[in-house]
Amino acid sequence: MIVRYQMIHKILNTETKSVNFAAFILGVASLISALLGLARDLLLARQFGAGDELDVYYAAFKIPDFIALVLIMGAISAAIIPVFTQYLSRSKEEAWDFLSAFLNICLVVLIIVAASLAIIAPLLISLIAPGFDGEKREVAILLTRIMFLSPIILGVSNVISGVLQVFQRFLVTSLAPIFYNIGIILGILFLVPLMGVSGLAWGVVLGAAIHLIIQLPVFFHAGFKYKPVFNFFHQGVVKVIKLMLPRSLGLAASQINLIVITAIASTLAAGSIAIFTLANNIIAILIGIVAIPLTSAVFPALSLSFFDEDKTVFLKQFSLAFRHIVFLVIPLSFLFFTLKTQIISLLFESAKFGTADVQLTAACLGLFSFGIFAQGLVLLASKTFFATHNTKTPAIISAVVVCLNIALSLFFVSILRSPNFFQENISSLFNLENSKGLEIVGLPMALSISAIFQLFLLLLFLKKIIGSFETKEIFNSFVKTVFASIVMALFVRLSMVYPGFNHSNFYGLFWQTFFSVIVGLLVFVGITYFMKMTELKTLIK
Repeated sequence: MIVRYQMIHKILNTETKSVNFAAFILGVASLISALLGLARDLLLARQFGAGDELDVYYAAFKIPDFIALVLIMGAISAAIIPVFTQYLSRSKEEAWDFLSAFLNICLVVLIIVAASLAIIAPLLISLIAPGFDGEKREVAILLTRIMFLSPIILGVSNVISGVLQVFQRFLVTSLAPIFYNIGIILGILFLVPLMGVSGLAWGVVLGAAIHLIIQLPVFFHAGFKYKPVFNFFHQGVVKVIKLMLPRSLGLAASQINLIVITAIASTLAAGSIAIFTLANNIIAILIGIVAIPLTSAVFPALSLSFFDEDKTVFLKQFSLAFRHIVFLVIPLSFLFFTLKTQIISLLFESAKFGTADVQLTAACLGLFSFGIFAQGLVLLASKTFFATHNTKTPAIISAVVVCLNIALSLFFVSILRSPNFFQENISSLFNLENSKGLEIVGLPMALSISAIFQLFLLLLFLKKIIGSFETKEIFNSFVKTVFASIVMALFVRLSMVYPGFNHSNFYGLFWQTFFSVIVGLLVFVGITYFMKMTELKTLIK
């Protein structure tokens, strides 16, 4: 037992000195975490269906998740790592003193914020889910109060993750999000049968606790010694707060966007929040696997070339990343749109998640597909602004886009409530003639249009800062990729009528979908190879 513990301890404390290997570890961990997130959603859909319980859970999750993301993620990505590194370069003792001060203040602030918001949880639920009433509202309040424990724990844990990355302990920091999802899954499997729907909330808290606990041994092994320091005017703490504010405001805008959408969905048919969230989570997996790794990889190169005032390299790096995201995301978006019903049926259809729920979720997924490329490129454009030390412009644009999305959401929901030309065409396009709650598809429609508009604004203002980027190369790559994707989608549609599969059962549908995906990818690769697209050659290398 001791030998086994020592072996695990040694593995978790392994230093990842190679940047490429660190990126590989983080990439694999992101994929595993995404798959676990998908498994979590699958279990939720099959156990509860698209009904009141899942609506309540997803609505209650919004505010605690908002606190964790805005107050902590913004601080880590923008400030904790560089400030801690600066102190560490001078003295380990100074670095640990700063961290003790920040952790103590962070913990106190998070407890005060979480406790205050827990007290006014009824008001918060009225704001984010005005359509909830009676028992549904009371359960949402209870789940929200339980889940306010989560940002407190995750806040401390994510600060520790940032510090461990400075010490090149990427393995343990990559495992933490995986165990977070495992904790939630354990809550679904074991706590829900014991506690009912509140077990979902305690599963989130359990996941956060495991996220922290797995990192603590490595954190203390790195040399951290706790000190009860509460210096609110510590130079490093003040610097972190100044650096995190613009980034946190930008993150807040995107989260407010989702909260407002949840509020609108709460006024629609039961299950609307669940249907929207499940479709959105699938898109988030695609963005997380493709766009986030690419933008994260190019960010240091953009920052360095800007610092060196090497405009040629800066523009080349931006153009290459832009074309790679387009080359990967657009064919996948066509694939998702073409196979939307098959994907949702395979993942979620069950006794509690019926055919009508599948059709509405598939329609939401299809509408999200139109904006996937924009969401991925928005990440790249925002990172490019950050590389030029400009965090204000993306934040302002995010605020404008939030207002646009709210207006579009209300407009589309309103126009889809009653029979008209627009509603009839949407119903026909997605086979929703007999489906109730059609209004929900207006939300992903609004979000996709808003993402495209946000990309347009970011590129417009980016051009004013960095000048004309490689527009011709980007345009040619975009046109070729769209053409190859359209041909791919046609072949996928043709492959779906192959009579060798029994569509009436799970396995027949699975093999039909798998066959169609293989056909589509082979066609896309073949066409892009024939057109001699450099993006394909680069990715192969």
